Order: sequence, then C-alpha cells, then structure tokens
Amino acid sequence: MRDILFYIDRSSKRTLQVQIREFLVDAILAGHLPPCSPLPSSRAMAKRLDVSLNTVLQVYRSLVDDGYLISRVRSGYYVTQGICGNKLAEVASPEDDIVEEKASGVSWKSKLFLNPSKQYNITKPVNWYKYPYPFIYGQVDADSFPVSAWRECTRQAMSRKGIYAWTEDRYTEDDPMLVEQIRRRVLTRRGIHAAPDEILVTVGSQNSLYLLASLLIRPGMPIAMEDPGYADVRNMFSLLLANVRSVAIDAQGIRVDELKDAQIAFVTPSHQFPTNITMSLERRRQLLDWATASDTLIIEDDYESETNYNGNPIPALKSLDTTGRVLYTSSLSKSLMPGLRIGFMVAPRELIREARALRRLLIRHPPVNNQRVAALFLSLGHHDALIAKLHQVYAMRWQTLSAALGKYFSGWAHAPIFGGTSFWVEGPQNLDASTLAARAMRRGVVIEVGNVYFADPEQGRNYFRMSFSSIPDERIWPGVAHLALAASE
Repeated sequence: MRDILFYIDRSSKRTLQVQIREFLVDAILAGHLPPCSPLPSSRAMAKRLDVSLNTVLQVYRSLVDDGYLISRVRSGYYVTQGICGNKLAEVASPEDDIVEEKASGVSWKSKLFLNPSKQYNITKPVNWYKYPYPFIYGQVDADSFPVSAWRECTRQAMSRKGIYAWTEDRYTEDDPMLVEQIRRRVLTRRGIHAAPDEILVTVGSQNSLYLLASLLIRPGMPIAMEDPGYADVRNMFSLLLANVRSVAIDAQGIRVDELKDAQIAFVTPSHQFPTNITMSLERRRQLLDWATASDTLIIEDDYESETNYNGNPIPALKSLDTTGRVLYTSSLSKSLMPGLRIGFMVAPRELIREARALRRLLIRHPPVNNQRVAALFLSLGHHDALIAKLHQVYAMRWQTLSAALGKYFSGWAHAPIFGGTSFWVEGPQNLDASTLAARAMRRGVVIEVGNVYFADPEQGRNYFRMSFSSIPDERIWPGVAHLALAASE
C-alpha cells in the first residue's frame, strides 16, 4: 500500500470520502491491493492524506459493509479474500472508465494528422500457437532453434569481459562485431560486398524500410511497388503522402515496362512477397537498366534470403548493382527468431550516414546486448548450422505441403521455386477466402487471407497463403484435410 501513489484533488467537487473510496476500490479490483493484504491504520491513512480520522473511518466502514474489507479486532482492516474474482464480474473495468474519462475532453479525430490504425493490414490471431494446424507465416518452430547455443552466447556476452561491449550507450554506432559478421557471414552468401560504413543495423527490416521511406519520399512522389505486394510497405508509403502506384507482376517478377516515371521502385526479387516468384536474371538487368536510365532508386527487400534450399538461388539484386542505386534491406528474423528484431540495410555511405542520424532520433540504436549475442552466434558458426538444419526441415515440409495441396486442392497452389516458407494459393473466382478462413479456424486450421496484399482488396478475395515454418511435418496432411472439409461446407 505504501508504494501506491494517491493524490486527493481538493478542488474537485467530489467529497474527500468519495475520492478515497474510489481510489481504494480501484486498487482492490485492479489487484494492486491483493486479497488478505492489510490497509494502513485509519490514523496512518488520515495522516498520510492530511484528512480527518473520521473521514477515513467512514470510508473503511463503508467498504466493510460492501464486502471489500474485513475488520479484525486489535489488528486492523484487510482486503477480503476472493474479492477480485467476485467483484470484477459485477462491475465495469476501472481502467475502461479511466480511459473514457480522459478521452472525453479531447476530439482526437480533429487532432490526429495520421490514422495508421485504419489502414487495411495483415492480421493474425494472437494465440495462433494454440491451434493444432497453424499455417501462419513469419513464425518459427521453437523445436528447431538451438536454445543451448543461444544460451551459451548470452552467457559469454554477460561475462565480466564481454559486458563492457554492450552496457555503454553507443549513441549512433552499432556493435562492430555484428557489423563484421554481417559483412563476412551473411552478405557474402548473397554476393554482396560492403564496407562497414555502408551497413546499418536496424530493428528488423521494417525499421530499415521506414528509415528509407522517411529520408527519400516526398509528398506526391510517384513510387512503384509490386501488386500483389507487401501491405506494410504500401501503408508506409501512403502515410508519407506518396503517389503509390501498383505494378503488376508476371512469371519473371515486376513488369519493368509499367514502371514509367516512378522515382523509387520497391521490389522483393528473391521471393516475391507474397507469391514467392523469383525474379529472373534477365528481368533484374532490365530493372537495373531502367533505374540507371531514369536516374531512379530501387529498394530491395531480400526477405527469406536464408531459406533458399531448393535448387541454386540467384544472388541478390544488390550484387548486380554497379551504380549504387539498389538500397538493400534484410534481417535475421526468419532464421533466428522473429521477436529478436535484428535487421540491416546496405546502401551508399552518404545515405547510411543520414539513416544513422535519423535512427538516433527514433531509438538511438537497437539493443546492443542483442547485437552482441547475435554476433557471437554468427561468429561461432551456430547460425550456419541452424540454416543447414532449417533447410532440411523446410525442404521436408515443403514436399509434404505440396503433396497435400496437390491432393486436396489440385491446381490451386503456386509452389516456391527456390524454397521459402509458404505457398501462395489461388482458388476459383467464386471463392471467398475470408469465409474459408473463418470456417477453417473453427476446425483448428489457421490460414492467411490474400486480398490484403492487393492494392484493390476486392481483386484478391480468392487468394490465401499457407506457411509451413511453424507447423510440424506430421500435422500438415491432417491440417490440409480439415481445410478441404471447411472448403466443402
């Protein structure tokens, strides 16, 4: 009780007794005063609040009468056992009342310049892991992660010798060990060679994209992106008042002939998001030629670059860039853990300098303890071993899901060419994937509707996506079978 701050507003029209009672009731119902916990004596409370003893006594007695408190002879007042569970079912949430009271005096509709919550976006059930058949993208199977190796790297980072590497505030700088590991262990696999001052560590690739958009996009600037494409990026560009143009894709990737006068093009060439199409080498060269001829920039999101396990993947678009027009973003989220939020961008040092300065204004830098643990994980070869293991696991699940979809949904699925972790599924024109998703969820199957990835959501109502990164191999067949039953309802 002594740790709870309580303020009496003596200018309020509410009486002192009402204010004290409301405070105590709110504290009890919110669990700040647990069952059976003692309250200060009436004299101590009166002295603390600078009110009369009689005022406090009347409040205590009224709370005893209502069942919130019990009085023990020569001991004092205590919160009634079980009061929270009983009373919470009878009264409205005190937090809800407080929020409503605070919000009633401000017209936020007129105050807010941006309303990102109203954008059409990707949604997933918070408790997706409780469903038996979670075909959810962007999550990992915890059983595949080397917890002991990560724990050992954390222990090393926490040692007396290692702790100085991450306890200081670096202001704008990144952990040099992580930057070096990204240069040597990650970028080289994508055919990219960069100097340390051409790399910036970010809080996931999403952070990289937001920094680039904030630095480069001006109101009315024509920006081109794939359709279907990454909904978060489309929403990001729209918030910055850009002229977002949706460009169709074909079997080779984005249609370069439709880019026209766009000043920036956003692409996902390795695994097109969400269709998994891999941009051909010829189309990549056309895209680079377009950027050079029109003096424009390309933002390459090389997501899922570490999940190329089926055939020989094409190097990153950035590796073919000789003029510095490709701004490269990627992350370690899909291979390590989504919650770690470690990403990075590679760009000319002039741009990286400005991105670093902007990042300082937002977050200074990503948590350096996470950077150092990830650096150790990379340097000791654990990341390479994990990638090799994931390739085996994903290849098996890829084959299983391909076979299951081939049996139950013949002709619907578009299988990824070089790997990845999901299948893009196109149903008949009369299919409503939202209705199918709702029916499937009742059977324990979670899929992602596809229309959110289209500039016009009405055009993609018959599409959905199924990922296999977070579902064990033995559950894929029964999960697809249950999905087929839902589709037949």
